[in-house]
Amino acid sequence: MLAKILSGANIGLNAVPVTCEIDIAASGLPSFTIVGLADRAVEESKDRVRSAIRNCGAEFPSKKITVNLAPADLPKEGPSYDLPIALGLLIASGQIPENKVVELNESLVVGELSLDGVLRRTHGILPLVILAKEKGLKRIIIPKDNGHEASVVSGIDIFAIDSLKDLIKYLLGQLIIEPLKKTEINLEDNSDFEYDFAQIKGQEQAKRALEIAAAGAHNILLKGPPGAGKTMLARAFPSILPSLSLDEAIEVTKIYSIAGLLDSKVSLITTRPFRSPHHSASAVGLLGGGINVRPGEISLSHRGVLFLDELPEFPRYVLESLRQPLEDHKITVSRASGSLTFPAQFILFGAQNPCPCGFLGSKIRNCSCMPGSISKYKRRISGPLLDRIDIYLEVPAVEVEKLSADLNIEKSVDIRRRVKKAREIQLDRFKPKAGKILTNAEMSNDDIKEFCAVTQEGLELLKMAISSLNLSARGYHRVLKLGRTIADLSGSENILTEHIAEALQYR
Repeated sequence: MLAKILSGANIGLNAVPVTCEIDIAASGLPSFTIVGLADRAVEESKDRVRSAIRNCGAEFPSKKITVNLAPADLPKEGPSYDLPIALGLLIASGQIPENKVVELNESLVVGELSLDGVLRRTHGILPLVILAKEKGLKRIIIPKDNGHEASVVSGIDIFAIDSLKDLIKYLLGQLIIEPLKKTEINLEDNSDFEYDFAQIKGQEQAKRALEIAAAGAHNILLKGPPGAGKTMLARAFPSILPSLSLDEAIEVTKIYSIAGLLDSKVSLITTRPFRSPHHSASAVGLLGGGINVRPGEISLSHRGVLFLDELPEFPRYVLESLRQPLEDHKITVSRASGSLTFPAQFILFGAQNPCPCGFLGSKIRNCSCMPGSISKYKRRISGPLLDRIDIYLEVPAVEVEKLSADLNIEKSVDIRRRVKKAREIQLDRFKPKAGKILTNAEMSNDDIKEFCAVTQEGLELLKMAISSLNLSARGYHRVLKLGRTIADLSGSENILTEHIAEALQYR
């Protein structure tokens, strides 16, 4: 007898349907074969399924069993096919009533089984729930520990099950299981940030630069001696970023779900990610990849911040690998089995010392570096990478008088209010783009022509700067995007001379 159960596979950020076909032959020697480009974890499901069925009090058919995971040309990874295979075996062996088989035909089933039949949490559930809804299915059956994550999707019944035994009882009419109630989504940012701009004394110019970076999602690099406050500024940066929209929150949550980094008690990630990998991170760790391809740090920073402290200490090939994602806002990981694409729309926040010892140009301490080592240190960050950074700022050490003074310092919540207003202006401006562009930093050259109207005086200043600062074409466009953000913060429809002048200060 043949049974079919619908499941799914995550390909990049989205899910595709996978049909589990289970056939029990009437004759032939007892065997259990899985075909359909399955990896080792899927192959091992044979032993998990056999033990789980027996330990739940059901009968495992001692016959020739063939499982096909279709389509056959799509690689199948992970243990999430355990539950659909087990259900298919129970149906094919006649242990599930016919009326419940019809119910399962309108369901998507996913879950890993332990040997005693308990369902374990599975990565990447949110994209699968969205897939089931888009396919018009009535329900999805998942492990109980994935319930919080799945409950943010409305328009489909979600059955979060403890064990295979409970599911069998439900299908036999011996147990009532109600679908999950939908989670009420609150996108209001009530987060208590550990770091606040009110804690940072001095560095007014740096705070202004960070406000501009937050308003337009611009990349930024701070350069200064140890103790100047670069890391503190970076840690406080998320406190002035606006909350995620619903679409952004779902997108970020999908990434963390696929990566296996989503807390089982969290329904939706509502705060912008802040990732700070160590400078020993590899290119795979930063970009994504591995045997079973997973998102890297640049994708985990999507719609948030990627903070690279001590930027020149990262291997040069790792830094160079950031050039393409910074332009395309996505990363494609290619393997022999195929290519996967993950989004990577992040703010790059870099921090570095001026030299290996950190005190070049310092008034506090003399630099102990040789000229050759300083030159070599500066060359670790290539020109093409620096060209992709919108804001470049030197951060001096804070004066002792400011550190000891009792100053009335502006809080992050006040800065965030201005940033939010500037973001709202951008969202209104880019409405014709149907969500393809959300911030000024995402504008293409054609978008710059359309949305960056500069006064004649501003254009004259920009032309002078091109020759004096040796700006590249990319640098020219980045100044315009930065000027557009500064104009938005000031509430100006056009980019004025003072906006261009301030933007040029950061080159």
